[in-house]
Amino acid sequence: MASLTLGDFELSVFSDGTYPLDGGAFFGVIPKTMWSRKFEADDSNYVRAGLNSLLIRTGKRNVLVETGMGNKLSPRMIKFYGQPAQLLKNLASGGVAPEDIDIVINSHLHFDHCGWNTVRGRSGKIVPTFPRAKYYAPEGEWQYARHPSERDAISYIADNYDPLLPSGQMTLLQGGEEIVPGISVQTFPGHTASMQAVIVQSGGTRACYVSDLMPTTAHMELAWGMGFDLYPLQTIASKKEYYARSIPEKWLTVFTHDPKTPWAYIETDGTGKLVARAVDGSPTRSYPEGKEPRPG
Repeated sequence: MASLTLGDFELSVFSDGTYPLDGGAFFGVIPKTMWSRKFEADDSNYVRAGLNSLLIRTGKRNVLVETGMGNKLSPRMIKFYGQPAQLLKNLASGGVAPEDIDIVINSHLHFDHCGWNTVRGRSGKIVPTFPRAKYYAPEGEWQYARHPSERDAISYIADNYDPLLPSGQMTLLQGGEEIVPGISVQTFPGHTASMQAVIVQSGGTRACYVSDLMPTTAHMELAWGMGFDLYPLQTIASKKEYYARSIPEKWLTVFTHDPKTPWAYIETDGTGKLVARAVDGSPTRSYPEGKEPRPG
């Protein structure tokens, strides 16, 4: 668990574990000779991807951004991704029970971002994991998830979100709403059409959970998207929009799938190159070429 203070808020990252992901899918059109300098692959070309959730303690509410992969994957999907299911255990280690969560925000509804929204109860019925929480997700994402394309149908598991709607426990967002004072969402299309980032503001400082707009520090460059992005040119445009505000205003960026660096400040060096600086001011990645540590 990593924690820091942002104005009057306390921010903590809790992991649902790591999972294997095909390196080519993770980096799309970027050649392996380039991305392997940043992420080491095994003999099967897999890297280790993180599952980082962000807990925001405002002093009045506990807000959880993303709920990881959960524990409801099918046997077929477990063969691909495993099922680490560490989020509730890690929250408990940090003194956080499911009943302590007041708000859950999903950036989008892919299975690795909303898996712990719900659990299967003893009777087999799907129930909310966080019984007192109000859930929020993009309406456009839910509408798409009802009729996804053949390309990405595997990414959506209806049990992660549909049971929360009839009771009104989940609210669908248009984009741009303030959920509670200091926590708002903004749509950054590219990975999906309606994916939303979560912006946290307190004491004149800001942090942003950018989700799959930029899943790791290795994806900071404009053209470094994922093979999963439905609209790769919009991903580039959204990154430009994000950098136009986040770099001059010194936002802290939270990375959803980075197993080593949960957050960093993205800056430009003297040559205009994008660099990630850790919270303590040190570079987050300064490894000799080919000598990066294995994620996981």
